[in-house]
Amino acid sequence: MKIQDIDTPALIIDREKMLANIQYMQDYADRHKVSLRPHTKTHKMPALAKLTEAYGAKGIAVAKVGEAEAMAAAGLKDIFIANEIVGNIKWERIRKLAETIDISFGVDSPCQVEGIEKIFANEAKPAEVLIEIEVGENRSGIIMESSFVKLLDTIKACPHVHLKGVFSHDGNTYGAKDIMECFELAIGAQKRTVYFANIARKLGFECPVVSYGSTPTFMNDVPIMEGITELRPGTYIFMDVGQGNAIGTYDRCAATVLATVISKPTKGRTIMDAGAKALTKETRVGGICNTNGMGVFYEHQDISVTKLYDEHTIILNKEFCNMVEIGDKLRIIPVHICPVCNLYDEAYLVSGDEVVEILKVAGRGKIQ
Repeated sequence: MKIQDIDTPALIIDREKMLANIQYMQDYADRHKVSLRPHTKTHKMPALAKLTEAYGAKGIAVAKVGEAEAMAAAGLKDIFIANEIVGNIKWERIRKLAETIDISFGVDSPCQVEGIEKIFANEAKPAEVLIEIEVGENRSGIIMESSFVKLLDTIKACPHVHLKGVFSHDGNTYGAKDIMECFELAIGAQKRTVYFANIARKLGFECPVVSYGSTPTFMNDVPIMEGITELRPGTYIFMDVGQGNAIGTYDRCAATVLATVISKPTKGRTIMDAGAKALTKETRVGGICNTNGMGVFYEHQDISVTKLYDEHTIILNKEFCNMVEIGDKLRIIPVHICPVCNLYDEAYLVSGDEVVEILKVAGRGKIQ
């Protein structure tokens, strides 16, 4: 099968670009003498998770318990859920997973630890947790040192909860005004993460894992400071328009959405069949990931998607309209690939124009 034989909309993965991205990030981690734990929320495909391990990754990260279950069912054995997990239902599911694989997950509040202790109270193997440190993204995670110490005291009082380490995500680097500010934010995030790890050690915890993640920093070769033990990027495997803008090229973008021209109602308006349900309505406004429009054409990288309805792609560009005919199929590089992958049951892995494999997106919809 060739790309042009695929029905649309469809998720297309360029094998050679993807493999180059995998190798790049593994080399980057190896050069800095840290472990690599790719975040699979980007692709949600067990086959690709296994591929990154084959290249040298020590395990994988996921965002949700459901994703961990899908990866474990496919044979992945070392999984970190890089998110706060709350509630007896989810803790019970993690307890079940812990019977057969190495699984750890995030916490940032004492009540979480107390709840986990009750679920794991009869287990020989303790729950493995990492404390999230807020490093500027203004999302979840520990902010105050006093809160961190209180959380450590709670863990110390819970014999069935073991502190594996700390983790952070500097998503605020996406909004950096330039590469210099990106570097400054990244170094600051690393220092803050290591600082809290050292507090834990002073209070009697080994804290062997100090995990840090964000694709635009690593793709721009940000230095990794001593004390960081693990990198946790996700988007790097495919890249996208936002990440391409952060590094100044779309040449590393491995994932595209194949779409068909279905209408040309005017001389300047082209309609395609990959709407918001195929591309999402994600935008990147401001910072090094700033983008124009809602996607860029793989074949014509100076032309962007102007607007998206549920089932329609709108391109308001007379030059583009003159170039294409109804029935033509073209590839669109998404602005943000992670939510796009979650829209598809399968992806087509291609080499050149040839389809070489169809990959199951086993983690699709696993949001609980």
